[in-house]
Amino acid sequence: MVQFLGTGRRKTSVVRIFLRHGKGDITVNGRAFENYFTTEVTRGVVKQALAATETADKFDVLMLAHGGGCAGQAGAARLGLARALVQFNAELRPKLKKLGFLTRDPRKRERKKYGQKGARKRFQFSKR
Repeated sequence: MVQFLGTGRRKTSVVRIFLRHGKGDITVNGRAFENYFTTEVTRGVVKQALAATETADKFDVLMLAHGGGCAGQAGAARLGLARALVQFNAELRPKLKKLGFLTRDPRKRERKKYGQKGARKRFQFSKR
């Protein structure tokens, strides 16, 4: 069985993608795609790379996701899918690159600072 691999990361999420020739089934951690990504927005984000290359019905996708939350895992899955599609066909790379699906999103949570309530928020200032 021929399969194409891709790893995506976003925030603290890591998603491993296994792309296999099939009829368009998507499985995440052994669960159905619709049960794992419950909102329409996150499902759309995951499917963006497949929709852009018109390969949604050509592959079965197996995802192994851990860390982070829904949005982070969805972004990581999009990057992983794009990388796996490039491994399948290098001619798809310019299109995916132009749409920004091959760029890892570097934004992360800013750390909490000492003497403060959070990363930016301060304790209330008292003049007297």
